[in-house]
Amino acid sequence: MAEKKYTSRVREQYETEVVPYLMKKFGYKTVMQCPKLVKIVINTGLGDIKDNQKSIQITENEIKQITGQKPVLCKATKSVANFKVREGMPIGIKVTLRDKKMYDFYDKFISIALPRVRDFRGVSDKSFDGRGNYSLGLKEQLIFPEITYDQVEKIRGMDVCFVTTAQTDEEARELLRAMGMPFKK
Repeated sequence: MAEKKYTSRVREQYETEVVPYLMKKFGYKTVMQCPKLVKIVINTGLGDIKDNQKSIQITENEIKQITGQKPVLCKATKSVANFKVREGMPIGIKVTLRDKKMYDFYDKFISIALPRVRDFRGVSDKSFDGRGNYSLGLKEQLIFPEITYDQVEKIRGMDVCFVTTAQTDEEARELLRAMGMPFKK
């Protein structure tokens, strides 16, 4: 007997509800014209790396817990004297999520993490880049349920970028809104 293959709740919603809604709203002729989520990129800067070398490992473990994927270390391409940064020094960590992990992270982000933000009234709908990609910044990693407050060394922010195939910001906004992104009214 064949087992049913696992599909994310958000992916099922996209295929059954979002695609028909977008086709009707924008008048697409085929399903392939509908915009979709391609990848989610999560970045974290390591500003205190000069003072504490252990912080790389701690931050890497936190991001790994949040995303379920090992992050990549980003190194400086140029030396900047004002910031005391040398070429080749680690300055950040990033993770690129695609397919199953992307949909699982999106579901967790929308339904669990964002409601845990203090005084949350929705995310801004003005953070689109003109090509259908949406970015937002988080002030702390504590909003994710995998992070325990007692084990946090330092509160760190992160940038989350949602990359879509949408041609315009309007299409991307409707795609994310239909997928459950809580934009401000």
